[in-house]
Amino acid sequence: MKETWKDAVHRQRITLAERLSLPLAKLAANCEPVWHNREALGKALFSGFSTVPYRLYMYALDTNGIQISDNVTAEGIIREHYGRDRSSRPYMREVVPAWGFLLSDAYLSLRVNRPSITALQVVRRGDQVLGYVGVDFDLRDLPVTSDLYEESEEWRQIKGDPAIRSSVFLQHRIESPMDKNIEVASAIIEELITDRGMFQGVIHFSSSRVTAWFMSDPYRYRIFDSEALSDPDICLLYPAHSYPDDALIPRERITPIMDVMKKLRLTDETFYLRSASINIFNGMISLTFSCDGSHYMLWHEFLDKDETFWFGAAC
Repeated sequence: MKETWKDAVHRQRITLAERLSLPLAKLAANCEPVWHNREALGKALFSGFSTVPYRLYMYALDTNGIQISDNVTAEGIIREHYGRDRSSRPYMREVVPAWGFLLSDAYLSLRVNRPSITALQVVRRGDQVLGYVGVDFDLRDLPVTSDLYEESEEWRQIKGDPAIRSSVFLQHRIESPMDKNIEVASAIIEELITDRGMFQGVIHFSSSRVTAWFMSDPYRYRIFDSEALSDPDICLLYPAHSYPDDALIPRERITPIMDVMKKLRLTDETFYLRSASINIFNGMISLTFSCDGSHYMLWHEFLDKDETFWFGAAC
């Protein structure tokens, strides 16, 4: 089973904590002798500033979360934050572990509303806790310490808008231009995927359009309206492109996938497919039904179920 995004974040945080805990412990030890001297404390923080990687701001707090030093940055000392009450900030509401180092959860900074985290290191004099050395980090400055996170392949169902779900029995499918021409539209979509380099598409059956991404220009999407989806000549605009060997969805399974989508769109007048997406590289299919319920699954799981299953599981 692939790790969840929370598992990946946890692993990243462990690596960052390992890089930060030792230099912060040394810095806290250097600050302890001058803890109640504002000027000397600022100098101690500034002299140790370069030893803490990725840092943005550094400061000292008493046990109540009141700042007892000036802010220290790479450019020097900023005096305006002396005496600031940080007790209500997210990192001050977390419990510092017994070993005296905390890497906070991410939060939005007050200054620029950017995702940030703060490290807190307890400062002790014998058995007495004097306060904390705090270091703020902008998430943009932190390295990614693991491989690119891979999206889970597990089947996921997401409930939609409660207002739509509660009124689903009061509505029925109204035939869209794509519905009237669904065989031609499906054939065009299949051609674009199998032979013209389209690797991802979002098919909006209700509004008769397709948003598509092509391997020849992957950073820009194309929009095909109902007129384009009724005219096979549109395929002439996209040069032939061999089906990629590393696609997770086999080329010969594109037609069966489209056939099931057509059935889910047309079979039932109350529970019907509003939109669907396909990505041949990650092998995922998504479906959004008239009740606004959405499903994400691998292509073979999608084909393993018949339409009778979907009309019971859509919402």
